[in-house]
Amino acid sequence: MVFKRLLGSLGVGGPTVDTVLDAAPGSGSAAVPGGALTGRVHLKGGGSDFDISEITLELIARVEAETEEGEQHGTVAFERYVVGGGFRLAAETEQVVPFSVVLPWETPVSELYGQPLGIVLGVRTELAVAGAKDKGDLDPLAVGPLPAQEAVLEALGQLGFGFRSADLEYGRIGGTGQQLPFYQEIELSPAPQYAHAVNEIEVTFLAHPGGLEVVLEADKRGGMFTPGHDALTRFTVSHEDVASRDWAGEVDGWVRQLVEHRAAYGTHASYGHHDPYAGGHHGHHDGHHDGHRSGPGMGTAIAAGAAGLAVGVAGGLVAAEVVDEVGDFFEGDDEDDGGDEG
Repeated sequence: MVFKRLLGSLGVGGPTVDTVLDAAPGSGSAAVPGGALTGRVHLKGGGSDFDISEITLELIARVEAETEEGEQHGTVAFERYVVGGGFRLAAETEQVVPFSVVLPWETPVSELYGQPLGIVLGVRTELAVAGAKDKGDLDPLAVGPLPAQEAVLEALGQLGFGFRSADLEYGRIGGTGQQLPFYQEIELSPAPQYAHAVNEIEVTFLAHPGGLEVVLEADKRGGMFTPGHDALTRFTVSHEDVASRDWAGEVDGWVRQLVEHRAAYGTHASYGHHDPYAGGHHGHHDGHHDGHRSGPGMGTAIAAGAAGLAVGVAGGLVAAEVVDEVGDFFEGDDEDDGGDEG
């Protein structure tokens, strides 16, 4: 999906821009957090010469925010790169500007084993021409997991957890090294051995150059007289020793600790999600909540094996929902742009 847009502020006859990413959705060559994103910006001159003062790439994400009015959706720009500029584009000529930039370590994961998770990311190209700035191109961005992230998700799949949904939440998780203004939640149905204790497990990865923070959140099943509450625990792993660890045993220990922690304290853990609007916990005060996008097929159980958690998003209904959402986001960018940026 590539958009070629005439620069509206320059009127008819202005240059056009077409950005092509090397890591395209579905190509099997997704970028990874903290890794390089490469591609080319194709420029085509208009009816006269234009001075291109700056070419900027902007990473944007579709996020959810809890507000007093309820759940809101919008776009957040979370990184900008200047990749070119300072030249004259002659009339009716073409020029290609290659680029290589480094993604933030906390860039969300949008696909697993080639299957989309429902996370909507994009790269927006902006040209500064003759004193005017305009968005010329918007392209979807595919990001795959780091080896440590993939190992944790694979272990959860082998333990019997199932994929429900994934989303980006605007806000911060207290007590962590979070850098971006939002975080990713991957919502899982419980493995059979934990179904009596929790309704779901939510996994958040906060990567950095030295390793990975893994935040686990459990929605406890509330009894007739015991309201369910969230419990959170945090673990840190290194990027270096991924191949040598017993991930299934280690992750199972994490989940057991999470469940036992909640049972022992019966209240929120010290690492709370902070809502930027309400100033408190972001989420699920009344126990179980259905996943934000729990449509048909979202509760599919995950079988152990190489496919891991990706099995849960391989069904036709789920894939269609993801495609519709991505299409709506890119086609409607001009209408809802800017409302929730920051």
